[in-house]
Amino acid sequence: MGRARTLAQVYRHFGEGEAAGTLYARVAVAVSESAEALRAVEAAPARKRQPALILAALHDLALAGRAPALAAAYAARDGDAAAAAAIDALLYETELVVALAAHRKARKGETGRCAVLYPAIAEAAHRVGADAVGLVDVGCSAGLNLTVDRVGITYDNGQSLGDPSSPVRHAAGVVGDRRLPAHAMPDVRTRVGIDAEPVDVTDPEQARWVRACLPPEEVAGLDAELALAAADPPVLLRGDVVDLLPEAIARVPDDVLPVVTTTWALRRLSLEHRLRFLRRLDEAATHRPVAWVSAEGVGVAPAIPTFGDRHASGHSIIGLAVFEHATLRAEGVGRTWSQGRLLSWLA
Repeated sequence: MGRARTLAQVYRHFGEGEAAGTLYARVAVAVSESAEALRAVEAAPARKRQPALILAALHDLALAGRAPALAAAYAARDGDAAAAAAIDALLYETELVVALAAHRKARKGETGRCAVLYPAIAEAAHRVGADAVGLVDVGCSAGLNLTVDRVGITYDNGQSLGDPSSPVRHAAGVVGDRRLPAHAMPDVRTRVGIDAEPVDVTDPEQARWVRACLPPEEVAGLDAELALAAADPPVLLRGDVVDLLPEAIARVPDDVLPVVTTTWALRRLSLEHRLRFLRRLDEAATHRPVAWVSAEGVGVAPAIPTFGDRHASGHSIIGLAVFEHATLRAEGVGRTWSQGRLLSWLA
């Protein structure tokens, strides 16, 4: 009973907090109120019982046609029907839901990060004088960051960057009076993603799971991003991201500027691994410049200044570093909130 009450609190907290305002919120609260549903969730390994993962497994069943009532409720945006159908699917397909949760991990939404990456990557290329770049995304997941040059971005200060004809549109807010740098993105010659478990967006099952990790209301926008990534899929390297970094950078032609990007990826690494990551970048810049663009929590990205901000301050630092001939020029160029949906350019 104690475990059930604790699990109920976790699901209610998820529904009232992280998932608030979505159909996932209604489902999470319904699970928290059903003793049978909570017992079904407890069939999963303890570390696989989190709401984001169980709700993604249920959504995956709906997308795959295995839970038609849930799929219909999600399509109709009917919260009450979705809650009832999700409980039914969880009870009748407990083994399948548990199996999905046991072998998958929740994929956080990568959408919106291009609004931060685009101006920072273009600024890095401008500073080096590069007319072509090779993108290396660390912790790439589905590789959506690697389409940064092919999306259109509108900021609420009136600026627009990227491709205005792109089927993928992003919107972001800007804090403060300073405008974003308006340099155009140079030609992208290479796209490489490295991740412990990268997602191949050309694989229907893997792409479906990425969709399942988002509330149903957000899937339509993600579909356009997945289609854009699948049209020109990146090279994917699987394994330890620090160990793979030299190989990834080596895939960028010698006459092209490698730009390594990290967006909330380094927080999953120990301090030792983050310092090794920094050394790998320095070693790769022996014969040519290498740029690093980061959006990480305050103090997470080694060598990137933090404006004196405190840890766990609710925002992240946008960093720009250039390694060249044993010289490092590292700068904090801005702050960002809500995973890139709001930013302040300070450089």
